[in-house]
Parts: sequence; structure tokens; C-alpha cells
Amino acid sequence: MSNNSAYLYFISAIATMGGLMFGFDIAIISGAVPFIQPYFGWNELELGWGVSSLLVGAIAGSFGSGAVTDHYGRKKVLIVVALFFALSCALTAISESSVTFISARLFGGLAVGAASVLSPMYVAEVAPARLRGMLVSVYQLAIVTGILCSYLINFWLHDIDNNWRWMFATGIAPSVLFFTGLFFIPESPRWLYRAGKKEESFRVLTRIGGEKLAKAELAEIAESLDNKEETASGGELLNPGVRKVMIAGFFLAVLVQVSGINTVIDYAPKILLAAGVEIKSALLQTSLIGLINFVFTFVAIFFIDRLGRRTLYLIGSMGMAVTLVFLSVSFFLKLDGILTLACIMLFIAFFSSCIGPVFWTLVAEIYPNRIRGKALAFASFTQWIFNFLVVLLFPHFLKSVGGGSTFLFLALMSFMQWLFTYLYVPETKGKSLEEIEHLWK
Repeated sequence: MSNNSAYLYFISAIATMGGLMFGFDIAIISGAVPFIQPYFGWNELELGWGVSSLLVGAIAGSFGSGAVTDHYGRKKVLIVVALFFALSCALTAISESSVTFISARLFGGLAVGAASVLSPMYVAEVAPARLRGMLVSVYQLAIVTGILCSYLINFWLHDIDNNWRWMFATGIAPSVLFFTGLFFIPESPRWLYRAGKKEESFRVLTRIGGEKLAKAELAEIAESLDNKEETASGGELLNPGVRKVMIAGFFLAVLVQVSGINTVIDYAPKILLAAGVEIKSALLQTSLIGLINFVFTFVAIFFIDRLGRRTLYLIGSMGMAVTLVFLSVSFFLKLDGILTLACIMLFIAFFSSCIGPVFWTLVAEIYPNRIRGKALAFASFTQWIFNFLVVLLFPHFLKSVGGGSTFLFLALMSFMQWLFTYLYVPETKGKSLEEIEHLWK
């Protein structure tokens, strides 16, 4: 491995630790749900709010991060995000009331939302075109690693006193590691160029890919950004020239959530309990779900730059739709809990091998350079809104209309994701960010 490649992998690994904390924060509560619901005396809607409150913070964090990172740079804002992760884990762990707990979750959500914009954006902006899909997919691998770690922590701690407090507290150590590592990575070369620091941008590109590649990329960046205003206004996101790509990003962000992934990530033990599985087994089986999520993410990393983004999205969307239909049938017919687990694991396998990594890769690379910060923030903001709605309402619908009807609706949404991809999403593999910008024109 060359020094350039080693450096690229190192800085990408540090940046994607934002994904690790993202995954930890959204999943750690799944094992805490059976314990915090009686502790705080919540009904089903209150439970939905307790779980989804993180996502309200994420909405705000993703919405505000675009303008902030365009002004201050990717690196500085990521450092603040890492601090927010550590503080939120500590505050959640010591909460004595619903108000304190939810406030801490809202605070943590700010970090989750900002990381969902900044980590994949940073990696997309430093990675050469031939490696970008794989490296941005590592961000999704970091997310599922955080999810798997959360599930294992939940299982290991399920029978100790104050277990839910310790579950949340374990997030402090990786947050501090993330914070420390960020001081050893450079600023994004594309942000540096737009900020007028062209020589520094060239130095970073040279260290990442060598002088020849740096000169070629700098020329493409110059063509994309020179003789234009330095910063796009929010209103420009509605201009006819970028309207098509904004529509694509919006619907990808909506459909990735309403197809149901976070109903499983956040409520896997509750779904299994509803299918008749007892609590210890439910937490153990949830860990198996996390393992499937982790392992199959490597499939996406291997194939995303070979088969392409669009092909994987089509395979994954149809696979999710079919497995959700089977999951719905298992609830309608009250089949054995092991069949419910099998359906969930197949659903997770299709999502993690085809959709999760590809979604973040697509939304990090499809937007033009000068609007990328605000446009990616808008896409992330959109998916967090629908994530919040799905997670808020899922416990209520699971109880009121049952798992059969609930999962049948999610199957329909997965099919709509397939249809939209087939009709509207172009292939972007192997293209530079500037070439992708020309695609939409």
C-alpha cells in the first residue's frame, strides 16, 4: 500500500467514526426500551416520543449543519459534533426524569444529524472517483458497527442494576476517541479551494492521491467553482438548473425511511416480544440482527464500485419489499417467532448489502460542488423528518392495527423505492463529482 493510499484510508476512518456514533446513538435505546418504559411510566405514544426525540435533534442538526460547514469547514464542525456525542451520552445515563432524558436525547440528536451530513460529505470530497463508493460505504459500515456494538452491549448488560444507564454511558469512550482523531486529519480540499486556499487544497490532494491526480482534480474543481459566487443561497436549491437533482435527493431520503429500516433498528426487541419471544431471547436475537447488518454491509462495500449504485438499489428495494410481505404474513398467521426473526434478518440483509451504504454514497456525490453543503443538509434533514415520524408512530400502529398491516404498508413503500430508482436515478459509479454534476445537466 502506498503512503498516499494509507493516508487516505486513515483520514476516511477517522471521519467515518461519526457514523459509528450515529449507529450507537440510534440503536442503544432498543435494548433500553423494555426497562425505561416502566421506569418512566410511559404509554406507547410516550415511548415513541422518548425513542424518536433523538431524531428531532437530528432534524435540527442536519438542517443547520449545511450552512455552518460551508462557512467554517468540515473539520471544525466535526470536532464540535464529537463533543456533543460525549456530552449527550453522559447526560442520558444520569437522567432522573423524562424531561432530562428526552432533553439529553434531543441534544445527542444534534450530533447525529450533523454527522449524517458531514462524515459522508467529507469522505466524498477527499476520495478519488475510483474509490469514492467504497470509502463512503465504509461510513455505513461504521453505522452498522455502532448498531452491532449497541445490541451486544444491551445483551451483556440486560440483567444488572441500572442497566439502561450503563448502556448509554458506554458511548462516552468512542466519542472521546472520535474527538481526538479529528485533530489528525486535514480540511476537505474542495472546501479549501472554495474558501480561497488553493495552495493548501493542492497540498491535501497531492498527499491523498499524488501530484498527477491532484492537478487533474484541481482543474475539475476550478471548472466547477471558478467565476461563480462562492456560496449558493438557500433559494438556489429551487432553481430549474438543480431542481431535478433536488427532487431525486428528496425522494431517496423519504423512501429510505418509510421503507421501514428504523422500525427494526430501534424496536427489534419489541417486535420480537410482540411475536411471542421472551425478553432475554429477544435481546440475543436482536444481536444476531445486528451481526447480519454488519456482515452484509461488506457486500455493498465490495460491489458498489463494481455493479454500481443504481443496480444495488434496485436489487435491495425489491428484496426488502418481498421480505416485508413475508414478515406481514407471519404476523397475520401468527407463525412461530423464529420465522419472524428469519424475515427480519432477510430484510436487514437486503438493506445493508444494497440500500444503506448506497443511499449515503448517492446523496454525498450527486449534488453540484457549490450547493453540496446545503443540498446534502436538505436531503439529510428530509430523511430525519421521516425517520422521526416512522419511529414515533410505529409502537402505536404495531399495537393498534397489528404487525401484519404495519409491515404490509412498509412493503408497499419498499416497492415505491424500487419504482422511483428504476424511473429516475442515474448510475454514478466511476465518475468524478464534477462529471456527476454534468450528468444532471
